[in-house]
Amino acid sequence: MEKKLKFFLDEKGDVLDVSVGDPQTATSEEIGDDIIIHKNDDGEVVGFTVLNFIKRFKKLGDTREVPVTAKFATA
Repeated sequence: MEKKLKFFLDEKGDVLDVSVGDPQTATSEEIGDDIIIHKNDDGEVVGFTVLNFIKRFKKLGDTREVPVTAKFATA
């Protein structure tokens, strides 16, 4: 089933959460410096969190990679 990405930015907490479809119960695992993935009971990645998001990207031109692969398509 096709699902849309949902983005939630907590500016005060400086946290970006991205979920595939509606947020759901998941197990979290830190996979890099302030990068956390969320997996459902089937082991599928259902979202990820980036801590210190605003601080990381405050400087124009500063880029980081999130070690998550996605397949994108337009409706």
